Amino acid sequence: MGIDTHITDYDWNAALAALVWQVELGVDEVICESAIDRYALPDRQAPIIPKAKPAAPVMVQDAPKPDTALAAQIAAAACNDLASLRMALDGFEHCELKKGARNLVFADGTPGAPLMIIGEAPGREEDLDGRPFLGNAGRLLDKMLAAIGHDRSSQEAEKAVYITNTVPWRPPGDRDPSQDEIAMMQPFLARHIALVKPRVIIAMGNIACAALLGQSGILRLRGTWAQSQAIPVMPMAHPAYLLRNPAAKREAWADLLNVQARLTAGVTR
Repeated sequence: MGIDTHITDYDWNAALAALVWQVELGVDEVICESAIDRYALPDRQAPIIPKAKPAAPVMVQDAPKPDTALAAQIAAAACNDLASLRMALDGFEHCELKKGARNLVFADGTPGAPLMIIGEAPGREEDLDGRPFLGNAGRLLDKMLAAIGHDRSSQEAEKAVYITNTVPWRPPGDRDPSQDEIAMMQPFLARHIALVKPRVIIAMGNIACAALLGQSGILRLRGTWAQSQAIPVMPMAHPAYLLRNPAAKREAWADLLNVQARLTAGVTR
């Protein structure tokens, strides 16, 4: 059995008594040259190092978003003809619709025609072909135009027609273009009209009316003349709507006769 040889401030007699007591307990050897006070606190303790807090994530600021409306205005204003307008649209990278579309759907018909048709946005067939108003809706439109003496393939000045859309790229799932997308493309559409210089415009559907007139509600607007860029505009139901609602064709025919009368009368801007 070992004994610590630590001597504190005992006097001689107390130390001897303690030694005798330990011998009686069976202590037979000294463990340490210097005794250890087992009840005393250590002079030094290992410093308590607080757990480091995780560093706050470094916030990387996004690059400032471009002013897409201003970019569209600048790009459109620089176009002096339809060829340069098409190139400007083809190179415009700020519209997300372009990323999901196969083709730019620019226009069809004869530039300089007295009648301009402005639709909404391309669908699947238009996206594949690159021309507006194809499929069942396009065939119905061709019949409607033929009924008032117009043809998109005609080269005769008074029979010619020029066709385009408010938005030149197909929206995903054929959804309606958003207000932001309409607003982004509006400078290009305005420039398109200025370059074509039609005598009369037919705005087919709500999207076209929103872009040209700042209004929606085609069934309320149809049949009443309005103006855009000092050009007479006739709001009409879209041919796709007429296919779903054949009864509305009677009103569409009345609107077409109104357009024909305006063109025949030679009303200009």
